[in-house]
Amino acid sequence: MHRFSANLGFLFTELSETKRIAAAAAAGFTGVEMHWPYQVPAPEMRSALSRSELTMLGLNTPVGNAAAGDFGLGALPGREGEFQQAVEQALSYGTAIGASSVHCMAGAVAPDDLVRAEQTFVANLKAAADRAAQASMTILIEPINHRDKPGYFLHRIEQAASIIEKVGRSNVKIMFDCYHIQITQGDLIRRLETHLELIGHVQVAAVPSRAEPDEGEVNYPEILRTLERIGYGGWIGAEYKPRGRTEDGLGWLRAWSKAVSGFSTAASA
Repeated sequence: MHRFSANLGFLFTELSETKRIAAAAAAGFTGVEMHWPYQVPAPEMRSALSRSELTMLGLNTPVGNAAAGDFGLGALPGREGEFQQAVEQALSYGTAIGASSVHCMAGAVAPDDLVRAEQTFVANLKAAADRAAQASMTILIEPINHRDKPGYFLHRIEQAASIIEKVGRSNVKIMFDCYHIQITQGDLIRRLETHLELIGHVQVAAVPSRAEPDEGEVNYPEILRTLERIGYGGWIGAEYKPRGRTEDGLGWLRAWSKAVSGFSTAASA
């Protein structure tokens, strides 16, 4: 039974964060996930979730200094202290609102610094995973394509699997974003099959447009059948940029229901 989620960092963005939760509930979703909701006080966020009876799946670590081009800190040598502060902020906020996971963003690094970047990321993830375990939370890492984020350290699924092996913590998993993996590598079905045990979350969007997942080059009905066949039990997150109003583009949920034996809906980030 698939559980679909919607990324409230991309969906219902004409509304405030708390009103997006209510809109997601009205659209039939039962859970939410956000990127960086930290500007909303945690009690206010938790109250909105409670009123809508929605589950919060997860959030991202702060990116660092966005004005200077930061897009995560996890693999940046010399900035370990900042990364741990970002992890602490994410875990504390996530715990307060009932989230179950935190996506630790690696950041972009120079090509001549990849070895040190990996060493830094592994060490940082060990510490983050140990801290997350105290809160019964999962750490997610996500390969992101270089077309959208040039120089992003983590960009291949096999690289993520190797890093998780080196970290050696059972609560570190892969966020398998089909959009990013298709652009960088393709061969989605084989990679889902190969890395199933390490996948903590799956995300979808059209390729190359990143719009609703009902267009483009990925055969998502077959992806859904594959996930069902191999026994994936996690959420499938709709992390796409709507072509128009979010409500007007949700027809893909009805279409996808015909491709699997059954599904439930939820909203994610």
